[in-house]
Amino acid sequence: MATEQPAPAEDLTGRARIRDAALRVFAEQGVKGATVQLIAAAAGVSTGLIRHHFGSKDGLRRACDEYAIGTLLHQARRALDEDTAAPGFLDSMYRASGAGTRYLARALVEGSPAAAELFDTGAALAERFLSDHDPDRFPPGAAATRDAAAVMGAMQLSTLALHTHIGRRMGVDPLDPAHAPRLVAAMVGVYSAMAAFLSGERGRPISDASPTPHEERP
Repeated sequence: MATEQPAPAEDLTGRARIRDAALRVFAEQGVKGATVQLIAAAAGVSTGLIRHHFGSKDGLRRACDEYAIGTLLHQARRALDEDTAAPGFLDSMYRASGAGTRYLARALVEGSPAAAELFDTGAALAERFLSDHDPDRFPPGAAATRDAAAVMGAMQLSTLALHTHIGRRMGVDPLDPAHAPRLVAAMVGVYSAMAAFLSGERGRPISDASPTPHEERP
């Protein structure tokens, strides 16, 4: 999936304007609830103009996927191609445009080919990170390594999918890019606290009882 280039200035009243309205409507209503009529009303255009630019609602959704998820997916692919051991894109996700972040949050819950590919690529990157930083615990290709990478990706992306609940507890809109540092700091704090706990007297029994990577499932 190629990342979408900035729209020409004259397109801001056409294709880009419709796409931005669709991002908001898809995020609020979901794919099933978002009709072409609702999107046209939000964009202040005719349904015919939407069909002219995108062909159908499915075509418009693909354009939204490309715009909201394409850049993150490109970053993940490039990191894999460059053999970079860096897990996840929490900071990038929260610093994206507000409409794009909200669209991604909904796409993760409802299902989207682009969101699924982002998760899988991010999990592959997390798998490399784990193996590079702790190869004894996470050997490359081991089932435990794949499991941990999948859970690691889910932990990060769940902050988007559960943003309503997080916002209720934090008292701020967690999808507002202004609060990105707070979300990232909270995630780092959780990882640091858990690492300290599991290496301490109270947490060591839990850590010691965990299956080793060599105890593969049948």
